[in-house]
Amino acid sequence: MQTQAGDDLIQRIRAHSHADDVVGPAANDLLSELYEGYPVGNLAGLLHSGDDSAVRTATWLLSELGELAAPMMDEIPALLAHPSAQVRFYAVEVVLVNGEARHGPTIAQVINLSTDYDTGVRWRVLGFLAAASTDQLVAGAANLAAGPVKELAEWLIRLDFEEPDPREVLARLEGPDPTARLFAAAAAGRLSEEDTGLLEHAVNAEDEEIRTFAQSWLSGSD
Repeated sequence: MQTQAGDDLIQRIRAHSHADDVVGPAANDLLSELYEGYPVGNLAGLLHSGDDSAVRTATWLLSELGELAAPMMDEIPALLAHPSAQVRFYAVEVVLVNGEARHGPTIAQVINLSTDYDTGVRWRVLGFLAAASTDQLVAGAANLAAGPVKELAEWLIRLDFEEPDPREVLARLEGPDPTARLFAAAAAGRLSEEDTGLLEHAVNAEDEEIRTFAQSWLSGSD
């Protein structure tokens, strides 16, 4: 465990948080240290630094760590509510990999970001909705306030248990409600192992996040 090296890298990131030419290499080196056993909890120093750039770097590191980020799940709710769209974007990935039933309120936060003003965040949430386990969606939906997003989440869950009607998915995908279109695109992704037709239709969507998601999912790169 390279404790001294990891500590030095964190200090370098904090001291030069707005210098990309310094932070980029330092973050990559710190990621290697984390993989080699440097305690992930030490990222709290960046997450609570009050510096948005340092917080963004730390959240990116968590998103790259996969299951190694699990000990930091208590930090994620604040990151999902962070003013920086990039921080919210990276935080969603941490929940996808590490979210469990006991993290229902945090998963609900992710689902609510389906209405986020930022296209990139909505795109990441769309990927989450398409890839999340049924158990994750159930835990999140149970913690959503009554309203359209909860209804859409429960509809998406039902598709995992009932024979889906492609016409219903298509109607939502072509409908006037942008959030319903996003959930329909997620449904198309979840159903694409058996039939890619709906996802191929989504490639022509006007919504940028839906169009690029469908392209990415079909190519297997999401």
